[in-house]
Amino acid sequence: MSMDDIAARMRDRVAGSGFDRSVKFDCGAEGVILIDGGTVSTSDGPADCVIALDKDDLAAMVAGELDPTAAFMQGKLKVEGDMSVAMQLSQVI
Repeated sequence: MSMDDIAARMRDRVAGSGFDRSVKFDCGAEGVILIDGGTVSTSDGPADCVIALDKDDLAAMVAGELDPTAAFMQGKLKVEGDMSVAMQLSQVI
């Protein structure tokens, strides 16, 4: 699954969810996905919270195959910035 495919899936879930903060998923050389309120893009930019993880783990989370909390506890993702934003987003994704 490409970053554009992952972003498209996220776009469907974020639209109309009321999520109003900004989160960046940083997959290193694979790219980034930035959620800013109801907008989802593959452009880099500032965010309230940055979640660093492998692209395959991000794809698994979006597909519902990997629980975000379990991924955090297993060290598969790292959160920088406002942790409460990441917690809100886990209910959307």
